[in-house]
Amino acid sequence: MSKQSLLAKLDFILEMIANIESIINRHNGIVDTLEDFEGQMAVLMGISQIGETLKKLDDEVTQKYDLVKDKDGAYYTRNYIVHDYEGVDLGFIENILREYLPNLKKKITLMKSEQLTTTPSQS
Repeated sequence: MSKQSLLAKLDFILEMIANIESIINRHNGIVDTLEDFEGQMAVLMGISQIGETLKKLDDEVTQKYDLVKDKDGAYYTRNYIVHDYEGVDLGFIENILREYLPNLKKKITLMKSEQLTTTPSQS
């Protein structure tokens, strides 16, 4: 994966996280967001897009930045959201929003920072 492609994916993930944060802020918190149909649908779409994009990262990159479990878990969550036709457990989604996304944001921000400061021969 080229550095440019990796940076584009990292930027997209960070954009989705920022969008989710914005949606939560507009709804005055996670609980109110998940209780609102449009807020819930928007957050679920953002989470599924994050999962799809993480899955596209090279294994070498995910190993280097300790993202193997994140990559697998995010893609599992994406499939759960997209294919669970009986409904998504919003308690599970709330936990992702409270615990997982802030940690993922830190990791992706660090990755991006390191990618921007390395020369092509270092990456």
